Amino acid sequence: MSHCMEARSVLLGYGSKVVATRLDLCIDKPEMVSIIGPNGSGKSTLLKALSRLLPPKAGSILLDGKDIHRMHPHEVARIMAVLPQSVQAPSDITVHDLVSYGRSPHQSMFSTVSETDKSQVMDAITATGMTEFVHHRLDTLSGGERQRAWLAMALAQQPQILMLDEPTTYLDIFHQLELMKLVQRLHQERQITVVMVLHDLNHAARFSQRVIAVKAGKVFADGAVSEVFTANTLKQLYGVETTVMTVKQGGDEHLVCFPHDICLSCGA
Repeated sequence: MSHCMEARSVLLGYGSKVVATRLDLCIDKPEMVSIIGPNGSGKSTLLKALSRLLPPKAGSILLDGKDIHRMHPHEVARIMAVLPQSVQAPSDITVHDLVSYGRSPHQSMFSTVSETDKSQVMDAITATGMTEFVHHRLDTLSGGERQRAWLAMALAQQPQILMLDEPTTYLDIFHQLELMKLVQRLHQERQITVVMVLHDLNHAARFSQRVIAVKAGKVFADGAVSEVFTANTLKQLYGVETTVMTVKQGGDEHLVCFPHDICLSCGA
């Protein structure tokens, strides 16, 4: 089942500071969407708003036509899972216990753990390649392993929409690619809509079908990778001269960019 997220004339900010004005967008099919843009452009703020973590100052965030802030948190969590930039848990918690928290939206206050809960926890652990770490404490894992454990917790919710805020931050290139390929596989196998904020432009180009470019709190460009991922758009977005080209890897083709100079005349 496809779900629809919409931002309608949204004004976002923190306290008296306005970060984004009159944002409009719609995500209505199971695809991988990357939100890109320079530091301070409002891309993480937009993701927080879509994720129900930040109420808009004006306008509406809709999930399947309903105001997301009028929906019960468990109703939202049965559709959408969110993995923010900074996540914390007791350091001595095991992978199994962490992932089990993902079943909370499907449980009532006084319910016991069901066979379905147990099955979905192990399915998420298996899907993220964490079976051998199931009884390991979180503080004994590498950065890449911890990120996969958090992803498994999100998957245990059985979401149809997965929101990721800079999921590859602090990971080395091996673990970045490992995580991105895992998210791509989960999207393909489960038809999950994935919306992610990414700093790495080449990851965005390779692993997305759609790119939303944000600049100064507004949607600057929105479309297929081939439409948005151009030297001209990246120059206007970041103030950097780039060379964009197509590379072939294992029978697949995707775009890559090579930044090589600051564009003093255009500004970021």
